[in-house]
Formats: sequence, C-alpha cells, structure tokens
Amino acid sequence: MAAGRIIRGRDLVGAQTLSVDAVIVGSGASGAVVAAELAAAGQRVVVLEEGPHVTGPEHGRMRPSESIRSLWREGAMTAALGLGDTPLINVTMGRGVGGSSMLTGGVCFRTPGHVLHRWYHERRLTELTEQSLEPYFEDVERISNVELVPESMRSKSTVLWGVGAQKLGATLRPNRRNTRGCDGCSQCNFGCPKGAKMSVDLTFLPRAIQAGCEVLSDCLVDRLIIEGGRAVGVRGRLLNRPGLKPGDRVEVRAARVILAAGAAHTPLLLLRSGVGKRGGQVGRNMTLHPSFRMIARFDERVDGWKGALQSAHSDSYEHEGLTMMSVFVPPAVVLSAVPGFGPAFTERAAGLPHLAMFGGMIHDEGGGRIRRGPGREPIMTYRMDRQDRARLPQLIRRLGEAFIAAGARELYAPVLGSPPMTPDVFRSFEFERVPGRRFECTSQHPLGTTRMGDRFDNSVVDTWGRTWDVDNLYIVDGGVIPTSLGVNPQLSIMAMALRLARGILEPRPRS
Repeated sequence: MAAGRIIRGRDLVGAQTLSVDAVIVGSGASGAVVAAELAAAGQRVVVLEEGPHVTGPEHGRMRPSESIRSLWREGAMTAALGLGDTPLINVTMGRGVGGSSMLTGGVCFRTPGHVLHRWYHERRLTELTEQSLEPYFEDVERISNVELVPESMRSKSTVLWGVGAQKLGATLRPNRRNTRGCDGCSQCNFGCPKGAKMSVDLTFLPRAIQAGCEVLSDCLVDRLIIEGGRAVGVRGRLLNRPGLKPGDRVEVRAARVILAAGAAHTPLLLLRSGVGKRGGQVGRNMTLHPSFRMIARFDERVDGWKGALQSAHSDSYEHEGLTMMSVFVPPAVVLSAVPGFGPAFTERAAGLPHLAMFGGMIHDEGGGRIRRGPGREPIMTYRMDRQDRARLPQLIRRLGEAFIAAGARELYAPVLGSPPMTPDVFRSFEFERVPGRRFECTSQHPLGTTRMGDRFDNSVVDTWGRTWDVDNLYIVDGGVIPTSLGVNPQLSIMAMALRLARGILEPRPRS
C-alpha cells in the first residue's frame, strides 16, 4: 500500500466525497493508535481532524501564548460549570492533528490495579484485568518510548516539595513519560523545542501514514450517517472559509465508523445524530480529576523551570483519594497564578526565581455531564460528590504543609482573591469554609461520558467499544473509560484504544 499523507482541509476547494474501509473522527491519543493498527492491517483509513496541522518543529518554536491560540480548544478557556458548592473547572483540551497528546506533560501511568479490581467487581467488566491488558500497555510503551524520569531531571521546585513531604511521612516517586532525549526545559504543555516528547504526532500517526492512512485536518464532522440501524459514514464541513469558518461539505462512507473525538465532543456527535436515547447514558458520568496547584515562595533561589515539567509524584495519599504531581509550567504561565495587581504584583513577579509549585488531583467519583450547546462546543456541568468536596481542603493542606516543612516563607493558595499567606496564616486559614466557587480548579482529564459497560442501561458501549444502539459504530477515546483513574490517563486511553482496534479487526461476540 502506498504511503498516505496529511491534507490541510483549509486549502481544499469544493465538496469532498470519499469511500473507505474505516473513518476515524479525531487524531489524538486514541484515534492515532487505532488508525495505525487498522492501516497496518491493510485497511484503507481516513482520519478527520477538526483542528489544524501544526508540525512538531513549528509547535516547538511557538511561545506558550501562540500554542494556546493555535492548538488549545477555545484558547484554553473551556470550562465545566460548577453546580452546587463546586468550583468552576477549567477543562483544557487540544484541537489539532495529534490532539491533546501534544499538550500533555507526557506522564504515562498504567491503569492502577485497584481501579481494575473495581471495574471487575463493581462494573462486571471481567475481561479487563491486569493480565489481559498487559500486552497492550507493553506495545504502547515500546512505540511511545515510555521511560523513567531520572532524579537528575527533577527541578528544585519538585525537590523542595519532596523534602517537605518526606518530613511529613510521604514518599516522592519518579514518573514515567513518553520521551526521548528530554533535557528538561519545562515546556511540555506548549510544544517541545527539542522534539523529545513522543506524542502521537511523532509516533502512531507517522506509522499510520506510512501504512497508507490519510489525515484530513480542518474538517468539522457534525453528523453520523445511519441507515437501517447501521452507521455507514459521517458528514461534515471543511473549515475553508475566511476565518476558518465551515465551508464546503465533506461526506465519507465507510465500512466502519470510529469515534475518537474525546470525552467532551464524541457525545455531541452522538446526540446530534440521535444515538444513545435508548439507554440515556450519552454525555453522563463525566469524571475530571479536579486539580489544584500550590505556589510557595522561598528565600533561596529555586528556578523551578529548570527540569522536567512533571518528573515525580506521590501516591502516599491515595487512600484519601488524592494524587500529588510535580508541575512547573513556563514562567509567564506561573505568573498568571500569582495574586495581586499593580505595584504589588510587579514586586511578586520579580520574585519569580524564588517560587516553587506543586499540584494535586482528586480521584473523583464523577458528577459531570455533557449537553448540546448553541454552537459546536459542549455545555459542560459538574457537581462534586460530597466526599470529593470534603477532600478539597485536605488536598490544599497537604500541598501547603509540605512546602512549609521545606522552609517556604509564603504560600499562594488556589483561592481566588486571597492574599499571600505566611505559614501561620495558612495553618489557621479555614479552607473548609471557603465556597466552592472561590477555588481555582483545572482539569486535563475528562473521561467516562460514553463509558464502557455490560448493559445498555448503564453504559454507551460494550467491552469492545461497540455502541449498544447502532451497529458498526465504535467509540475508542477516553469517554469509554468506566471510572476515574486517579492518575494521568494518557497511557490508559492509548492501551485501551489498541485493545479496541484489535477487536475491530477480529470482532468478538457481545458478552
């Protein structure tokens, strides 16, 4: 089979009609994996991607602000509206060839054993065990070059939090990341200048293209073609009008229709196409891993940007439903979280070299939902489970106390409008009394909106990604992950996608 290519939809003129073996909507961590597997098996595959094609070197030369404008959905301003006593959660997602994998810190965790145990016993997903998933994790780790981050790559920011955490009885463990030749410039979320992060635009997509797959960027898919209860293709528009507005029509007919548009956007496509009414589960059960950061000021110079952006984590508080994760984004982004304005902000900004940062996330039960909005973006809402809401102050205290134990002089807590806190003020501050709307919260991990299950009334797809409602329609992205993971989901999504791809090639009977 001749090698494929990436076609920029914005440069095409006129309606486009294709007929292929498989059409995949979305080119991120899941779509790229499935495309590579099907194309290698001799299938004619086309991947449709709403976002632009930006090469790795082009992305690596961008400033963070350029990356956000070019490849982050809605300029990184998408959010889940907090219901009840829940924060507004900034949910950041990628929009480009390679999807969100280009914007992660590269952290690669396998699905924890205790999570799989829960899937087995509570969700009755008996096919998803550590032993059965082992070969898929191994293949993805090999192709993505997942490696252990050496201690020498830890920034001083991470080291300081680790020193304090150890004094309090916690342990800092090295992360595993999909990198090759990383020199620790702390730029992972905004394009690697060295091309060292092995995101899918550098691994699985080139394999797919070499095997004959074609990728069409700037193509907004808005509807499934369903005939006689069977998915037979998709329809959409090229974004080839001035301002990248929808223009010429695209129709792709396919023997297999595969959705990999992510947990936020695959449900929209299903809802627009009338899929999922029977079970009523489409767009529900969204988990987010609500995440919070703590900034601390030290007397000594920290230069927290010198080192890997996410080099280590602590699972010492997993019994509390908390995972602590090192992070230090580029300086301009760090300063956006520093409180104050005018002369006070200028003075604090000058102290940037003395700032350290660490983050943490909640292993949530999930209270999120995706609904159709007036445009092409979803309306996302999220209501924190009562137990998760109670964990929020505890997470903030765990983050801050470790920095205090390491000698921090001042803390910038993730509470909107709060001034810098001395250690004494921090310890006496009643975080439990702060309304949810005042907490600064973010997420990069939407999951579960088309979750996998054993029955149509508690899920959207079966254990092989097949929708209950429509034949020949598969979902392979993070939406199928049954519950929150408590760890960064990139590797779990990719391994699951590889498993589902092989199931597409060799169909199994429904359980």
